[in-house]
Amino acid sequence: MQLSRNFKVAIGVLAVLALAAFGAYCYQFVNGLGVTGMSNGTSWGLYIACFMFLVGLSAGGLIVASSASIFHVTEYKKVALPAVIVSTVCICLAGAFVLIDLGGIVRVWNMFLTPNFASPLLWDMTVITCYLIINLVYLYFMTSKKADQSKIAIVSRFALPVAILVHSVTAWIFGLHIAREGWHTAIMAPLFVASAMDSGLAILLLALIWLNRRRIFATSKKLIANLAGLLATCIAVDGYMVGCEVLTTAYPGTEHANELLGEMFFGATAPFFWFEIICGVIVPFCILVFTKNRQRTGLVVLACVGVVLGVFCKRLWLLFTSFIHPNVMGAPGLISGSSAARAGEGVDAWAVVSSYAPTLPEVVIAVGVFAFGVLAFILLAKKFLRWTPEADSEQAK
Repeated sequence: MQLSRNFKVAIGVLAVLALAAFGAYCYQFVNGLGVTGMSNGTSWGLYIACFMFLVGLSAGGLIVASSASIFHVTEYKKVALPAVIVSTVCICLAGAFVLIDLGGIVRVWNMFLTPNFASPLLWDMTVITCYLIINLVYLYFMTSKKADQSKIAIVSRFALPVAILVHSVTAWIFGLHIAREGWHTAIMAPLFVASAMDSGLAILLLALIWLNRRRIFATSKKLIANLAGLLATCIAVDGYMVGCEVLTTAYPGTEHANELLGEMFFGATAPFFWFEIICGVIVPFCILVFTKNRQRTGLVVLACVGVVLGVFCKRLWLLFTSFIHPNVMGAPGLISGSSAARAGEGVDAWAVVSSYAPTLPEVVIAVGVFAFGVLAFILLAKKFLRWTPEADSEQAK
């Protein structure tokens, strides 16, 4: 297939962004995590927010693919391969963000040399490794010349529970931190799984529509509308879970809970919270709940973009709101540990309210990792997906 000029330019831009990210990471590796905006008060930043986001995107895609095989949903089997490709790319990017957040990548060996089996971080590393292996095995069986459906079915039966577990364990990393108000609620894992379903399905729909337009892989309009209807249901469940989470945090309202809700509704993280509620839940649901709208590609794309951005905003407010007011009493607060506090003349190193803003290296690295992921998806799609002669008639259905 001959590539258009605009497409080549887009590939070039993505490659430049990925190279810039590599350069920024080398700078961070040499100078340490002090070049980021993180501190003792906010020990997790943009990298972990992106990790949470990508695990959800990955889990949602694999749940769709594995469910199609387990429950014999013939229509969904047609998009199982693109779903697995999306899932594989996203989980690789999620793992990359964890390694980047370590500061020094060699520190990962400490988890093998001195493992703490009571740590949710070790659980998460283990389940993500299993999840990646399942994705690769799934992809191998689906792309082999003699695809064995029985083997695919067997892998699917492992893939579905692991896809749900991978996001549940990620949620437990936060939910088991009892010192962070807003994280330790009973529905944290179901909330993560619900957002994984709608964001993962939304990114899969966007990928299918793009593959259709580029004539790489055909998906019928009927199937797109069907998946959009399923997305509307997932959005409703996700919105319900967010409502339960807010209610659980607010009632009965402790001092720290009131501070958290104040920041979330009206404070520093309010723009992210309200964007997620309005643009990530209400607007997409109102679009996709109507059958006619689900048959219009432009509206489906608009709804999917809103869902994906909304879930990303959810990761931001969920992560950072609980960092703003450290759960400490007495003394002058927490030692910030930031580079600005150490180097700035007259800057008070002690703080009772934490602040965070990503620095330029963080932004460049995050953007570049996503750019690399898009490049990887394009290459895998062109290698494993085919536009068959029957595709034109299939696409018109």
